[in-house]
This record gives sequence, C-alpha cells and structure tokens, in this order.
Amino acid sequence: MTVRVQTFGCRLNILESAVIDGHLRAAGAADTVVVNTCAVTAEAERQARQAIRRARRDHPQARIVVTGCAAQIDPDGYAALPGVDRVVGNHAKLLAETWGPGDDPAAADDVPDIATIRETAGHLIDGFAGPHDRSRAIVEVQNGCDHRCTFCIIPMGRGPSRSVPVGQVVRQTERLVENGYREVVLSGVDLTSYGADLPGRPTLGQMVRRLLKLVPGLPRLRLSSLDPAEIDADLWHLIAEEPRLMPHLHLSVQAGDDMVLKRMKRRHLRADVLAVCARARALRPEIAFGADLIAGFPTETDAMFQNTLDLVAEAGLTFLHVFPYSERAGTPAARMPAVAKPVRKARAARLRDAGAAALVRHLAACGGRRIGVLMEGDGAGRAEDFTPVALAGDDLPPGSLVAAEVLGHDGARLQARLVRR
Repeated sequence: MTVRVQTFGCRLNILESAVIDGHLRAAGAADTVVVNTCAVTAEAERQARQAIRRARRDHPQARIVVTGCAAQIDPDGYAALPGVDRVVGNHAKLLAETWGPGDDPAAADDVPDIATIRETAGHLIDGFAGPHDRSRAIVEVQNGCDHRCTFCIIPMGRGPSRSVPVGQVVRQTERLVENGYREVVLSGVDLTSYGADLPGRPTLGQMVRRLLKLVPGLPRLRLSSLDPAEIDADLWHLIAEEPRLMPHLHLSVQAGDDMVLKRMKRRHLRADVLAVCARARALRPEIAFGADLIAGFPTETDAMFQNTLDLVAEAGLTFLHVFPYSERAGTPAARMPAVAKPVRKARAARLRDAGAAALVRHLAACGGRRIGVLMEGDGAGRAEDFTPVALAGDDLPPGSLVAAEVLGHDGARLQARLVRR
C-alpha cells in the first residue's frame, strides 16, 4: 500500500506536506499519492505534471490527489490531467476532514475569508510535529501576500496576508523544543508583513523577541526570506543583541537594477539592499546573506543585468537562489516585452557562477574559526550562518549541537573537526 506526498516549492509547502502526510496516516489512508504543487515558475509546474504522470505509471491502483498553489490557481486544468482523481485547494489541504473517508471529490476551493484561514493556520501550528530527524523544524507564522509584484502569481494561490497569533507560535515552538528540536525556522510567504492583521499590530521583531523570551530552551532561531524594505526596529535590535537569532538573513532581492526593480513593483532599490547588508554586517560581523534573484526579467538589458551581477559581490551575498524569469499568465510582467529565453538561461548561469564564487570566498574566510554546528545526519550539518559543514570522523545523531574547528573547505562546504570538551 502506498501513501506518499511529493512536494514542490517553498518551505511552507514542505511544512504543509508534513501536515497532509500526518492527516493521511491518522485517517488510515491507503494507496494515495499527493502531489503538492508550486506555481512560482513554469518549470515547477512542468515537474509537477511529470510527477503526476510518473505516479500514475508507478502506482496504477493509487488515488492521485493534486494540491498546492498551481492547483489552486488552475483547478480545472489539473483536474483534466489523465490520472488525476482529485484536486484540493490550499485551504482544504490543511484540514483533517479533507483526508478522511468519504472525502469530497470537488475541485479546488476558493480562498476562504481571513477569520477562517487564520483559524486553520492555528490548527496547523498546533498539529505539526515537525520532521523526524529532530534537528530543524519549520513553523509557519504567516501566509499569503497583500503586495502585487508584477511577476508574481502567488497571491492568487495563497490569498491575502494573515498572521498566526504570537501565543500559538510560542505554544508550537515549546512543543518542538520538548520533542528535541534544536532549531526552528520561522516561515511565511511575506514574513516581514507579520502582525499587520493582528490586534495591536505586532511586528515580526516584536513577535521574535517575545518568542525567544518565552521559550528559553530554544537554542537556535532562524528566519526565512525577508523583504529588505520591511525590517523593523525590534528585529534590528535582535540582530545586534540576540545570539540565539542566527546570523543569517535571506533577502528577497530579485534584482540589482533600479529600473528593473521599479518594473517589478518592488518596494526597495539597489541602494536599500546595500544599506541593509552594511547595517547588518556592522551589527553582526559574522552574518551571512542569501538572496533570491531573477535573471532576464522583461525589458532587462545587458547593462541592467550587469547591475544585478555586480550586486552579488558589492552586497556580499553568499547563498543565491537564482531563477530565470518565467511568465505567469495573469501577471502584468507577462505582458511586458520579453527577454529571449536563451538569454535568460545564460544570465541565470552567470549569476549561479557568481554565487558559486561567492560561496568559495565565504568558505575560505571561515578558515580556522570555531563554529557551532547543528548536525543533520551522515556527518553533515549547518553552522550558525547556515554554511554547510562536513564533520570528519564523527557519526553524531541529527539534532546534536556541537562545537567544531574549521580545517578548510572543498568548494561547497566547510571541512571541520569536533572540538572535544
């Protein structure tokens, strides 16, 4: 009997797939394959459709269920694919009753009202037990987005921004710590918009400060993607003063050229990214930065692209997520003059090469340091700044927090040895 959930896309989808898997097993489901889709790029959708075909071929007796953002946006299209038995919307996929006996075979649901979806998010926080390696767990604290970047389809799949109340975030984090987790990642679609819909309008920084105070047993807290335009004063203070907040910021940059950023309808400019990185580095010299970057956005010239390429070194970005621009039907950018796809691909390759070179520079700069490592299994783990680490000769269980000395690197990760106490 097959019960499998295949995930595409972001951390929220990874978390929500774990919830779906738990609901399926609690309901005693059998012969079910769930494909949890992503709509960010055409490639993500292509891979999801390929996974659906493969699931039908490899598991001819299984029920094939499709959910996620792509299914939410185009339920009829996915329902019409050969082999698909059911399409479930983003709201319904989190409810236990969706996966019980006698479920409704209807297509994807509409995005529900704010009160309903906030209640569902609370149930998600309360019900998720986390991955089984007991090292790092994801906690969803925000979902949806109120902004309308011209390239992005996600608001159509995730709905408006809504936040999980602080008390529920604290309660879930406490449970994870009690169950042995050493690191929690706070995640959301637009994380820095946290709290705008809650009573008192708490900021992300205020929520993080309260969380760390109320869960003193949590050793490491990490944040997912941040908007450079929305880092609040409390969060800046925590970056400077709180060692349990990891020195690693992943920024939603997208481009390094002001005209491209304006056409994307982003709320920051190139100088803002440089200022955020400089300020964070002044407060926390050991901090490392990741960034999302889009190559070949409509109207992007060679000079505009060069500004984005140059930003990698100028801002000191280390961990890059690079995407060739992908047209999304219904978005304003899809109607703008397009850059040829081979040019997009070539520019994305150049950005990835720049990211690989930046990583090597970062690894080389870590030589001789003493670092804290959270083990993930098979002798590998992550340093506080999210740098991958190989710990030679030590078979430590996942979730172990250890001190290590950096010996060198192999171009992709640090080579280190355990510091014996």
